[in-house]
Amino acid sequence: MQPFVPENSIVRKIWGSADTILFIFAGASAEFALNKAVDWLYFTGRLPKDPLARLFSTVAYAQRIVFAEHDAALASIDSITAIHKNVEQQRGAAIPDWAYRDVLFMLIDYSIRSYQLLQRKLTVPEKEETFTVFYTIGLRMGLTGLPATYSEWEVMRAGHLQQNLIKSHYTKDLFKQYRKHLGIGRYLLLKQAQLLVIPARVRRLLSFTNISFLYPVVQVYKIARKIKLDGVLKNAVLPSNYKMQIRLLDAERR
Repeated sequence: MQPFVPENSIVRKIWGSADTILFIFAGASAEFALNKAVDWLYFTGRLPKDPLARLFSTVAYAQRIVFAEHDAALASIDSITAIHKNVEQQRGAAIPDWAYRDVLFMLIDYSIRSYQLLQRKLTVPEKEETFTVFYTIGLRMGLTGLPATYSEWEVMRAGHLQQNLIKSHYTKDLFKQYRKHLGIGRYLLLKQAQLLVIPARVRRLLSFTNISFLYPVVQVYKIARKIKLDGVLKNAVLPSNYKMQIRLLDAERR
């Protein structure tokens, strides 16, 4: 069966590691809180009720698509489109195209940023390959105004960061919910993880500092992973109800 993403693709390496996905999740959770269209996620009530589960399901769904057989991946993408169309019908309005693009752009950006933080710098062709996979997903969803190349995406991504983010009462509420669901210790760790991957624009809007005390910890973590101690460290920072889900994300070790 033909895979949606080729077996030797860098995208499989990125999305085959729970370590990388955790940082993608961290970055997205920060930027989601600033997005001008975040009210759409409040409309269903699922986001404020359990924002971690809602955001976690987004990245987990993306991983399933990356590792799916071609036709199954297309079916999953079509299912996502149908779910959003149903929400639009309930609200009697259309989700802005730029809001869809923002989510797609986040997945591209944080895929690259997270892998480079934990592994190595990506080459330009590898970044282009990452863009192409999510561009294909966007096309299948029927999104308009998508950039055709990685270079065009870089320009549009910078524009979206300037135009589509704002610190609002939703921002404050989401971070309040993060703290409630994580507890103070893990909440502070989440913010430090966010600092390592979010763009400067997001950092300024959230009034974050420029330095994360987690950076040296990440260096130790990379060594620990090589000697198989990363599971111990991972269990120390993850809520117990997410540990099994994180293990299932580790496609590279299956």
